[in-house]
Amino acid sequence: MTQVARAPKEPKHYRLKQHLSAFAASMPPGTVVPTERALAAEFETSRTTVRQAIAELVVEGRLERTQGKGTFVAFPKLVQPLRLTSYTEDMQAQGFRPTSRTLRLATVKADALVADKLGLEEGAKVLLLERLRLSDDEPMGLEATHLDAARFPGFRKALERHGSLYSTLAAEYGVEPGSAEQTIETAFATPEEAALLTSDPALPALLMFRHTWDVDGAPFEWVRAVYRGDRYKLVAHLSRPEPRS
Repeated sequence: MTQVARAPKEPKHYRLKQHLSAFAASMPPGTVVPTERALAAEFETSRTTVRQAIAELVVEGRLERTQGKGTFVAFPKLVQPLRLTSYTEDMQAQGFRPTSRTLRLATVKADALVADKLGLEEGAKVLLLERLRLSDDEPMGLEATHLDAARFPGFRKALERHGSLYSTLAAEYGVEPGSAEQTIETAFATPEEAALLTSDPALPALLMFRHTWDVDGAPFEWVRAVYRGDRYKLVAHLSRPEPRS
């Protein structure tokens, strides 16, 4: 007699995650998720299993946790196209209101890395502009931008007049971005960065570096940025190269 193989039993963690994923898809953003205690009782599992399922959905951007308040259905992630545009342009194109809060604007000495990226001698004076990026008043990312101080005299007042960095560089100094190289990896924000971003320090963030050249091929910008992994996603449009003749 042929024995029929039994289908493997579905793990409780998987069933719970599927349930929460369906809940998030069917409810409006901001909806409160049942408590860990309630979910553990309903699925007859441990609260550790519940926390694991919730944590995975938070990383995926489907749920969000607020310290002291609970877990909620997340708002859709903001999309960052991988193209040479400013944060202001990208957010406005999606119908959001972008703002920036300047955390620091100072003249510092270039370390070896920054000097190499900007084509300067180590120890040369560079402008360091640190900003908190917001969308509809919600913190999204932190950017630390380095510029050659000698190339952009009077930068502080110029930035105050225009607000947007790229608008300032174009209007005041005739500098237009021509190309850039951007690297992206996952990392954990420092406790200080997580506090400014109002995000959970246990969640992975997006760590980005951008090296930008002007239309004449001269390097003018080196940026280190940390963006919230739970609220931000990157999209690239790819095409195959033209076939060789």
